[in-house]
Amino acid sequence: MAWRVGSFFLLLAAGALAGWLAAADRGAAVGVFLGALVWFGIDVVRGSLVLEWLRRGAAEEPPPTSGLWGEIAERMRRVLRGRQREVEDAEARLREFLAAIQASPNGVVLLDPEGRIEWVNETAAGHLGIDPERDLQQLIGNLLRDPAFTAYGAQGDFSRDVVIAGRAGSSAVPARVSVQLHPYGQGRKLLLSRDVTALEQAETMRRDFVANVSHEIRTPLTVMAGFIETLQTLPLGEADRTRYLGLMSQQGSRMQTLVSDLLTLSRLEGSPAPGAGEWTPVASFLAQCEQEALSLASVLDKSLDLHFDTTAHHEVSGAPSEWLSAMSNLVSNAVRYTPSGGEVAVAWRVLPDGRGEFSVRDTGPGIAAEHLPRLTERFYRVDRSRSRETGGTGLGMAIVKHVVQRHGAQLRIDSTPGVGSCFAITFPAGRMRPLKRTKDAGSGQPATAG
Repeated sequence: MAWRVGSFFLLLAAGALAGWLAAADRGAAVGVFLGALVWFGIDVVRGSLVLEWLRRGAAEEPPPTSGLWGEIAERMRRVLRGRQREVEDAEARLREFLAAIQASPNGVVLLDPEGRIEWVNETAAGHLGIDPERDLQQLIGNLLRDPAFTAYGAQGDFSRDVVIAGRAGSSAVPARVSVQLHPYGQGRKLLLSRDVTALEQAETMRRDFVANVSHEIRTPLTVMAGFIETLQTLPLGEADRTRYLGLMSQQGSRMQTLVSDLLTLSRLEGSPAPGAGEWTPVASFLAQCEQEALSLASVLDKSLDLHFDTTAHHEVSGAPSEWLSAMSNLVSNAVRYTPSGGEVAVAWRVLPDGRGEFSVRDTGPGIAAEHLPRLTERFYRVDRSRSRETGGTGLGMAIVKHVVQRHGAQLRIDSTPGVGSCFAITFPAGRMRPLKRTKDAGSGQPATAG
């Protein structure tokens, strides 16, 4: 400021001196006026340069000027650069925030006070069938036409969520999406979406599981209660008493088998995956399965051709009890559902890629294609009445599935109605190795049960 005032008076003095030398007193007055005019002219030019710089947005360096206008331009430059850094930081934080929301497993939709879409992440777009670019500024009510959501938005009570049909499902497994509105700001709303398909499936499976277990246990209990009441109230002969007690024992064994399978499933689901430290010869599994198959065929009074290839020269790692349970369930199912005169063939082979395959092939009634994906569900039965006759619990295939998954193996099911079925477990190569020496695990000759 001192330089500005000093330069002004310096120009006035210079003008006055020049004018006085030229025309005495009158020239001095004119010189003062001209000096002031020159000073204001220079000042206006400097100010204009700074103003033009500001009008251009101050994106470039300030004009090369000094004095007050130069200091103003420099200070403005510092302030603008500080503001620019703040804006850039705010934009960076906003981008990070939006990226975090974009990566969220939950869907997020921002709505303006009229209910138009301002922003939507990819998760919500997949849940609700919204195009993140095309559907901006569209009314959410025009895109989500589910009656439940329409009623939810109209009532104005957003303290709970509402479940509507999703867009990512299939006809077999329809998707279900939970949505909830959260008001914020000046009339704006935040819509959150969450895929609850798996939760609803789990809840349905839980209800079905409880209902099935109750039904499976209630049936033999009802039979036993009826026999007990008969024995208590009627004078029966020895033959009738023996027959009733035998039937009661059969129903008791059925409940015991059911409880045992339930405990096995619970143990498989709640324990860590087995390691690879324990090795068991495949031939020993095959031999035990053969004995169980012969015994079961005898109990069911069936005449079957049972072919067991017990000459396997490999051993597998994992939990021996689990492997035996899985193999035994496949063999016992084949024996149960193959009619008398049919054939059940159990084989072991090594695949070209080094994996091993345990297969059970039967000539039973076969299974229609629509039932195959659900065979490993608990208590799922293709023919409920036939399953009751054979004495199955409906949990065998669920046990097989869990054992296979825990060991990193694969279960393959091939079946043709009226021809038969083939169930195969493919062992990973990392859980197999040849026996150190050949062991005579069996003769390999067909066994006949009848």
